[in-house]
Amino acid sequence: MAIIGRKKKQQQGVAAAATLVAVAVAVAVAVVVAAAEAQPSPGVYPSRMFRAREFGRDFRSLWGAEHQQQEAAAPETGVTVWLDSRSGSGFKSRRAYRSGYFGAWVRLQAGYTAGVITAFYLSNGEAHPGWHDEVDMEFLGTTPGRPYTLQTNVFSLGSGDPPRSLGREIKFHLWFDPTADFHHYAILWTSDHIIFLVDDVPIRRYGRRSAAGFPARPMWVYGSIWDASSWATEDGRYRADYRFQPFVARFSGFLLRGCSPHAPRTCAAPVAGDLTAAQLAAMRWAQRFHMVYNYCYDPKRDHSLTPECTHHRLHRHTTAS
Repeated sequence: MAIIGRKKKQQQGVAAAATLVAVAVAVAVAVVVAAAEAQPSPGVYPSRMFRAREFGRDFRSLWGAEHQQQEAAAPETGVTVWLDSRSGSGFKSRRAYRSGYFGAWVRLQAGYTAGVITAFYLSNGEAHPGWHDEVDMEFLGTTPGRPYTLQTNVFSLGSGDPPRSLGREIKFHLWFDPTADFHHYAILWTSDHIIFLVDDVPIRRYGRRSAAGFPARPMWVYGSIWDASSWATEDGRYRADYRFQPFVARFSGFLLRGCSPHAPRTCAAPVAGDLTAAQLAAMRWAQRFHMVYNYCYDPKRDHSLTPECTHHRLHRHTTAS
């Protein structure tokens, strides 16, 4: 009987220990989840520094005008664009810039949006066909129950043009539902770096390490929605399904503040400068908890073509290129 009693106590002790471990794991997971969801303050809020203007003053329709609806009444100084089986839609800034801060409030469509891309980006592809520069913020459509992917990318001097097609993609799953409300997305482009921001949180800094790898020629600001079924969602596994059309994206409150190609050399982006300590901490948070792909870590890539990755891997726990 004494032996049986000792065995029961041992079993009870093991069960109690297992319970404590399970509780500790649950607490640890809850702490990590809370940390991932708690957006830190960047301390600097460029989206609040400027006043948005009416869409038509800064932009014109580029294609698919019949799939656009301009909103001229404040505060909805923006445009709604949509994609259906006939066409998508795109718009372009009326002027070019050689540097600047470019932002917009964007709300995406819920439900099945696989194969569909909503984009806000800088480019000079029309001025330099086959040899262009580009800076992208692309929202890759998804299937119900899965999050949108925000893909950031940088091309320079034709690196994105065939046959090279060399991208520098870094992707994120956002810490909020981008279909539930408008959120602010922005690109800061200076002579030293390109910074991508979401709700004023820097998520990526791409520094200038060589003239060949950094966009320096004037670019225009674009927005669009289009069918990229061949690659947008899980490398083309899920394609646009037009039973769910139209696919709608809403842009509002555009902020375009930059230097024209003919501005004096002293002209600089209005929020240029190094990131503050609070901004760097916020960026590390975004990359630690929400970055899902970095081209520098992809073993299938030829990193001799992206020499900045050597520097990045040596400083893996600082900031993404």
